[in-house]
Amino acid sequence: MGDLEITDSQETQVGAVGVRRALPRQRRRTVGPWCFVDHMGPSPVRPPRGMGVAPHPHIGLQTVTWLVEGEALHRDSLGTEQVVRPGELNLMTAGRGVSHSEEGTDAYRGTLHGLQLWIAQPSATRNGPPAFEHHGALPRRELDVGEATVLVGELDGATSPARCDTEHLGVDLLVRAGTTTVPLRGDFEHALVIVDGALRLDEKIVEPGHLAYLGTGRSEITLVTRGPARLLLFGGLPFDEAVLMWWNFVARTRGEIVEAYRDWMTNDDRFGRVDSTLPRIEVGPPPWGP
Repeated sequence: MGDLEITDSQETQVGAVGVRRALPRQRRRTVGPWCFVDHMGPSPVRPPRGMGVAPHPHIGLQTVTWLVEGEALHRDSLGTEQVVRPGELNLMTAGRGVSHSEEGTDAYRGTLHGLQLWIAQPSATRNGPPAFEHHGALPRRELDVGEATVLVGELDGATSPARCDTEHLGVDLLVRAGTTTVPLRGDFEHALVIVDGALRLDEKIVEPGHLAYLGTGRSEITLVTRGPARLLLFGGLPFDEAVLMWWNFVARTRGEIVEAYRDWMTNDDRFGRVDSTLPRIEVGPPPWGP
């Protein structure tokens, strides 16, 4: 069992929402296949802009959107228009290429708070067709002093209906004051991000704005809290493929990224079109050239 490793998140802005980016960081690029973790908000939003993330492309990944407060409208080049609310899961598979936006709804004005995560697809599926799924109900497990909601993967016999291209899991943990033990797979590497509150783990205090990396070899973790807390536990088998990330692309080579960049900038059919009033996002070329 490895020592607990705590790293700072990077504060940045995505659309109209402030985020704390826990992955990727210089000291930690992936946890299992998870390669991107943004803790969004809490930030005030109002219609029609909402999150205000305009149409942009993806390749080679799955996006996971999980809200604990507020609502957002997902639109993509598959023709999807799906509102996601607390307790519901949006999962989009990019495969060879997809584009999407994350916008406000006509009705919601208030606080937006949640998580946006990416899962790197393995070679077996990363060049496949794009897809989208929404799950309005997810399996739950009672904990010692709380509840676990399984977003993806399996925990203690509770299995999410969400697509998994590798062996991994993501779990929302909502706990009260006290001590909670959570079972883990010893062959997975795990990490957690605090969404609300604070907890003690391996005699260290973990608070929002940090990533706590647990390593492999743990059959369980014990969380100690003095008050209510919410956290995301995620992990999986260590990803055995080299991952190259730039902008919104997850690839293996620079050439793949350059090709995707050119296809987006030339409006190639590869990424389709998002039915949005927001102007699509365009950026300069990769640092190694167009």
